Amino acid sequence: MCGIAGMIGLHMDEGVIRSMLASLHNRGPDGNGVYRNSECALLHTRLAIIDPAGGQQPMELTWQGEHYVLVYNGELYNTQELQRQLESLGHRFLTHSDTEVVLHSYAEWGSGCVERFNGIFAFAVWEERQSRLFLARDRIGVKPLFFAEFQGGFLFGSEIKAILEYPTFPRQLDREGAAELVLLGPGRTPGCGVFKGIGELEPGCYGYFADGKFQWIRYWKLRDREHRENFSETVECVRYLVEDAIVRQMVSDVPIGTFLSGGLDSSLITAICAREMQKEGRTLHTFSVDYLGNDNNFVPGKFQPNSDTYYIRKMESNLETIHHWSVLTSTDLVGALEEATIARDLPGMADVDFSLLLFCRNVRKDVKVALSGECADEIFGGYPWYRDPEVRSAAGFPWAQNTAYRASLFLPSLGANTMPGDYVMERYLQTCRDSDILTTCAPEERRIKEMVNLNFRWFMQTLLDRKDRMSMGCGLEVRVPFCDYRIAEYLYGVPWEFKNYRNTEKGLLRHAMVGLLPEEILWRKKSPYPKTFDPMYREMVAAKLQDLLLDTHAPIWHLISSDEARKLLTEESVWPWYGQLMRGPQTMAYLLQINFWLQHYRVEMLF
Repeated sequence: MCGIAGMIGLHMDEGVIRSMLASLHNRGPDGNGVYRNSECALLHTRLAIIDPAGGQQPMELTWQGEHYVLVYNGELYNTQELQRQLESLGHRFLTHSDTEVVLHSYAEWGSGCVERFNGIFAFAVWEERQSRLFLARDRIGVKPLFFAEFQGGFLFGSEIKAILEYPTFPRQLDREGAAELVLLGPGRTPGCGVFKGIGELEPGCYGYFADGKFQWIRYWKLRDREHRENFSETVECVRYLVEDAIVRQMVSDVPIGTFLSGGLDSSLITAICAREMQKEGRTLHTFSVDYLGNDNNFVPGKFQPNSDTYYIRKMESNLETIHHWSVLTSTDLVGALEEATIARDLPGMADVDFSLLLFCRNVRKDVKVALSGECADEIFGGYPWYRDPEVRSAAGFPWAQNTAYRASLFLPSLGANTMPGDYVMERYLQTCRDSDILTTCAPEERRIKEMVNLNFRWFMQTLLDRKDRMSMGCGLEVRVPFCDYRIAEYLYGVPWEFKNYRNTEKGLLRHAMVGLLPEEILWRKKSPYPKTFDPMYREMVAAKLQDLLLDTHAPIWHLISSDEARKLLTEESVWPWYGQLMRGPQTMAYLLQINFWLQHYRVEMLF
């Protein structure tokens, strides 16, 4: 993976270029490059995974009278198939990098190339003769791409920080951005960059900047279809798609490993990777995270019924992998709060982010590429809110049924003007309205598909943001095989009765993969990403919040009511702040992140 950035129609001296490149260094520590002419500058920092010698960027190509320049962040998993097609059309290749295939694909098929790609990507192509810039992002949104139209020109980057390096770009938060932070955060409205004037190209979209305007279109979304296969045929198709996605995503010219939590998704990926590597006489490296004292401090709950350690050790033993543990302390977590906020450019999932950043840093010591199990729950219906009739039927985002509580944190004047309930509900309803659902769907099936789209467009994006920023902040490429668009497309049409086989979360996936895992792992009840249960962590973030409350000039108190924030020290809300893991300590940490973010990014509040 890499970092990309650029500017069109704006002043671009060497200092600006160096600053933008430096801001993305962690995404691409292996090298950088610049293309520059009188109209544009395209910037690239490289993490060399495929063809380290031949994949340097920006990459240029002259084809049929046009000169193309590409900067690309991503990985194609059908590179060889595309290369053969292009060679049959007269293209010749100098490397075996997927970067060159992306460039030739655009030269041959234009914007239609993105529909031929199986992969994760965000890229930009400058067309020199036409003086226009093409931007595109993968279907699922695994790789990020932010942009800003500014002073008649255009800025873009893999991360917000690259745009903010442009010296005259204002760092502002308006009322809408404040609502995103407090009412929806750490989620974001699709396409919103929180900072005023910064947007994000949505997943499954491409666009052109030309003649001072940026126009984009959606080339992909989940489309409903009549499911004609019986259960046995569906099981067979699921097994093929999952195995094929995992094997395809093992392509690499550098060592790879897998994240292993002992849960279903990471264990399936690990089992298949271990099997494929054993065929070549190689041993897979696996990686897990835990917290000092968690064996003693762990408390089973609705969302986290059992600890992971036993199951991780069983997988390690069963597959004979080379296993690596990262054991973190509460001090480690609190110490990573600021760094994780900078990595994300926004307040995030508190210690769920902090721990992943530290974990990825340790993983990077042994491998450059790792496979992870994100997104199976969204696609196969694994979350509790798919299966809880009360939550499933309630209007609103199921992972954040707490709008009234969130609104109470606003300063009274800001909350009254924002109309919190309307702000959140309109976004929820719009997503439901945008869901593509056959008119013949029964009410329960319709609701499940609305839930899939809500998760796909919102909750899953928060997790993908987290995984990309925390891993790339350490120069580690993390791939997510369950985000293969073919799996998402196929499973969207599969009836809930099949997905809910044996009345078990992800029952279809479990049944399809029989024989790959020990039975007690194959049918283990879902357990989310591990968090610390150390009471010391709560004490440490509470102490920091108390210190913040004493600082009456802290910027957060222009946004948040200090009286309401103080209640977090002694009270626990009924619902988690976000998802399954962000409860009281994490909510306090989230407020600490907001304050640090406002200070570090020197954000001007327009209210």
